[in-house]
Amino acid sequence: MAIHSSLGEWEELRPKWGWFLVLGIALLALGAVALAVPWLTTLTSVLLYGWLLVFGGVFEVVAAFWTKQWRGIFLHLLGGILSAPDAGALGLTLLLATLFLVGGLFRVGAAVALRFPNWGWAAAGGIVTAGLGVFVWSSWPISALWVIGTLVAIELICRGWAWTMFAFAARQISKPAEPQYAMQHGT
Repeated sequence: MAIHSSLGEWEELRPKWGWFLVLGIALLALGAVALAVPWLTTLTSVLLYGWLLVFGGVFEVVAAFWTKQWRGIFLHLLGGILSAPDAGALGLTLLLATLFLVGGLFRVGAAVALRFPNWGWAAAGGIVTAGLGVFVWSSWPISALWVIGTLVAIELICRGWAWTMFAFAARQISKPAEPQYAMQHGT
C-alpha cells in the first residue's frame, strides 16, 4: 500500500527547493571529482571515502531537519547516518557492497512508498545502487583497487541527480488556486 502525501505538505517544500538543488549539485560535484580519478579515490578511500560519505550524510541530515514537517525526515536521517563507514580497503569493499545493496533497496522502497515528486528518479538511483552492491560483492577482492573509487563516484552522482530532480519538482509545486480565484473575482 503506497503512502501518499497531501498537497499542503508538498507546498511547504516549494520555498526550500533551492536547498535541495544545492544538495544535489554538491553530491554531483563530489561524484565528478571521484570519477575523474578512480584509482586515486580507491587508494585514499580508507580516509577520503569515509569523509565524502560523512559530508553527504551531513547534507542529508541537514536537509531532513530543514523539512521537519515532512514525513520523509526519518528516511533521510537514516540515509545520512548509514553513510559513515570506517574500515580498511578490503573491509571497505565488503562494507560498500552491503551499504550499496541495502541503501539502494531502502531508497527504492522509500521512493515507492512515499511517491514524492519525481520519485522515479530516486527509485532508479536506488536500483542502480543495489546493482552496484551486487557487482562489488561478486568481484571481491580482485577489483578492490579500482572498483571502490568508481562505485563511490556513481553512487554520489545518482544521489545528486535524484536530489536535483526533486528540487526542480519542488520548485514546480503551485500554490492553491482557490485564494487567487477568490481575489480576482471578488468572492
